Amino acid sequence: MADSTARSGNPASSGGNRGNGVRGRTTIADGVVATIAAIAIRETGGVHSVGKGTAKALGAVTGRVPGASGKERTVKVEVGEKQTAIDVDVEVEYGVPIHELADRIRGNVVDAVETMTGLEVVEININVFDVHIPDEDDEEEDGADGGGAGRGGARVV
Repeated sequence: MADSTARSGNPASSGGNRGNGVRGRTTIADGVVATIAAIAIRETGGVHSVGKGTAKALGAVTGRVPGASGKERTVKVEVGEKQTAIDVDVEVEYGVPIHELADRIRGNVVDAVETMTGLEVVEININVFDVHIPDEDDEEEDGADGGGAGRGGARVV
């Protein structure tokens, strides 16, 4: 999905209107929806990381910084007048049932986005691109810090 400058004007769901009188227009930028969705996804148990490649490395920063570049976002969204659609790439923890995790991600994102913005989430496309195996990262991190080999002893794993 392309990150565009589309904005949501959804005064009926802004919560500030009483009766039929509209007292203004509320616009919600794509980046706001993307940030809300990214936080909801990261808070879902079983998700190891959000995004891949450069977006994964920068995800902790760009997913939370207002005005961050749409090209580097870990969550892509399209926002219309009253609805939004979301695409996300995730790496899951080994052993977690992926179909159940996807349902939990969708539930968390729908709850967060609809509660905070009033927009209807019409779809959430989840691309599971990898499975995180804890031992792989532990070995890489231990090897990267010079643990063992530089201290006169061989490390046996």
